[in-house]
Amino acid sequence: MTTRRKFLTTAAVGAAAAPLATPALAQSTIKWRMQTYAGPALAAHVIDPAIEMFNKIAGDRMQIELFYADQLVPTGELFRAMQQGTIDAVQSDDDSMASPTDVTVFGGYFPFASRYSLDVPVLFNQYGLNEIWDEQYSAVGVKHISAGSWDPCHFATKDPIRSLEDLKGKRVFTFPTAGRFLSQFGVVPVTLPWEDIEVAVQTGELDGIAWSGITEDYTVGWADVTNYFLTNNISGAWAGSFFANMDRWNELPEDLQTLFRVCCDQSHYYRQWWYWGGEANLRVNGTKMELTSIPDEEWAQVENAAVAFWDEIASEGEVQAKVVDIFRKYNADMQKAGRPYRYG
Repeated sequence: MTTRRKFLTTAAVGAAAAPLATPALAQSTIKWRMQTYAGPALAAHVIDPAIEMFNKIAGDRMQIELFYADQLVPTGELFRAMQQGTIDAVQSDDDSMASPTDVTVFGGYFPFASRYSLDVPVLFNQYGLNEIWDEQYSAVGVKHISAGSWDPCHFATKDPIRSLEDLKGKRVFTFPTAGRFLSQFGVVPVTLPWEDIEVAVQTGELDGIAWSGITEDYTVGWADVTNYFLTNNISGAWAGSFFANMDRWNELPEDLQTLFRVCCDQSHYYRQWWYWGGEANLRVNGTKMELTSIPDEEWAQVENAAVAFWDEIASEGEVQAKVVDIFRKYNADMQKAGRPYRYG
């Protein structure tokens, strides 16, 4: 009988879907299969450099074979596949991969939990979220390795959005929790495979996207099929993480665990400046999308609705209430700290 360990150590490296070429390896080489939420164009920035760095440094000791969005399993099944050992590691947010934890609702874009990308690592590393995530995932056989921030959540649409009224009836690709929140403003959340989004906008199946900032809109091709970019956002940064099957993680020598963490940190750092600079540059110099805005006094209705949404989530359980309390404490601290931490 083929053991699970033998299967993992003899898995084919040259699968057609594999995005990274790997060298000839020794029999003892540890081999992992990892899937990201991102398609190839986006992965070139948000994950490829980190995995290439890891494989180069680890050499014959360990190699990670990276797969893109939905190549091995649909994104919504990533958690189960990792938990069961079908794949060894994942880059995603809790919400998209349907983690069976009490913190899943906070992954991706939790409305107005952050204003800037640096808010996310501070919340995890200085305000206690790391410990909560570690406890939640350890209980279900998964190692939460490292959380970081991505881009803010804006609308990219075919028709202009200049008021809340313009959102009504718009069929929008977005994250589960973001969709749950936005539905009260008439938005119709739509779930589709990542690679189908561009065509769905072209064919009219979708009216827009609330899944990213403008950097991703240009990088993955969505700016080619949408005409307008709404400068208001419902979150300052997507919160995502690196995860691994707990058994596979525990089998790694300590130095390889450390190397993986360092490469995750490199990925987090890369995204900090790539997104921050990209968002500003494309707003100023981008030629494909016209910028629109909803007036601040009207957008305040959305921000006020987020306060009620936080209360709703906090009422769902003790862990949810604890996380919401941390968000409240953090945002109150930032408000008191004043500029540049918060304006107004």
